Amino acid sequence: MTAAGPLSGVTVVDLSRILAGPYCTMLMSELGARVIKVEPPERGDDARHYGPFVKGKSAYFQSINRGKESIALDLKNDADRAIFEELLGIADVVVENFRPGTMEKLGYGWDELHRRYPKLIYASASGFGHTGPESKRAAYDMVVQGMGGIMSVTGHEGGPPTRIGTSIGDLGAGLYTTVGVLSALFHRAQTGEGRKVDVAMFDCQLALLENAIMRYFVSGKPPGPLGARHPSITPFEVFSTRDGHIIIAAGNDALYRKLCEALGRPELATDLRYLTNDLRNQHVDALKAQLEETLTTADTAHWSAVLDKAGVPAGPINNVKQAVEFPQAAARNMLVTIDDPVMGPMPFVGNPVKIWGFDDPKTRDPAPALDADRAAILKALGRA
Repeated sequence: MTAAGPLSGVTVVDLSRILAGPYCTMLMSELGARVIKVEPPERGDDARHYGPFVKGKSAYFQSINRGKESIALDLKNDADRAIFEELLGIADVVVENFRPGTMEKLGYGWDELHRRYPKLIYASASGFGHTGPESKRAAYDMVVQGMGGIMSVTGHEGGPPTRIGTSIGDLGAGLYTTVGVLSALFHRAQTGEGRKVDVAMFDCQLALLENAIMRYFVSGKPPGPLGARHPSITPFEVFSTRDGHIIIAAGNDALYRKLCEALGRPELATDLRYLTNDLRNQHVDALKAQLEETLTTADTAHWSAVLDKAGVPAGPINNVKQAVEFPQAAARNMLVTIDDPVMGPMPFVGNPVKIWGFDDPKTRDPAPALDADRAAILKALGRA
């Protein structure tokens, strides 16, 4: 059963598949919404067929569809369309991530849905949005990472184009779609009317360019990759230690002075080349070399402890195993258990949104088998 949360009482009809839309609806489910996943018969969501697999079942699908219900409907079939329309009648939100125009072809575009269900919120996460010359263009995560500029500032100078190591194109769109849906729910609470939420993966990549896009607007020159350092704060990058690497992020002059004291290099705090952040940016390579003279005399763990005690933001570069085993992850309930009838009990990532006053259970319901909830859904619609 869906856990109680701030979205308890909200019903979401989820037509989306793979990642961007399902990530949005998974977040809403985590916050208490009821999510009814409408899938094509026989094959279902494509993500059901993406690995890694456990006992023949997709752990990937499990991770982003847990706690939802599933009903298989062919939206070109009149009987299934009737069921779908009854679902829309009880829904607060419908989410889809088809290519623009698909819903119109099915007879369920925004204009038609808004006419028939004026309180329904319609949310779309597509590659390029529902307007503009590229709106009908197909897209996957890596396509928008490339076209949206993110890949151009990722990796090391002179290296090959590098994809960010997670699906930021899809995940960014999923997060922004969630923000849009929650905003539309608030608007409806005030006015009683539903709205269309139109989120483009490409737009989200532009929004996430942050400092890079402002550097272009100011300089007129498109920035390139800088490896593992910040483009406009120094020292704010990865440094070598005796046994590996450490990240040091001294984001202002006071932190820089604390860093120098903690490393036993007070002379670097008064060196005229490094007195301000702007000067440190101008001499970034020289400063890095001097800092590493000291950092390479001891291990990462030693310097992490020293800098933490001094109040300087710093830390090791954890691999995935080290990250999930970091004690803070368990303390924040970021590792939850799903006991799937086929896969058995497995750990998954928890909900990063902690809202005080609402439970954050240590277990989650599994993702549904395809069409698993048909009987219960039809009964609730009065069709049993």
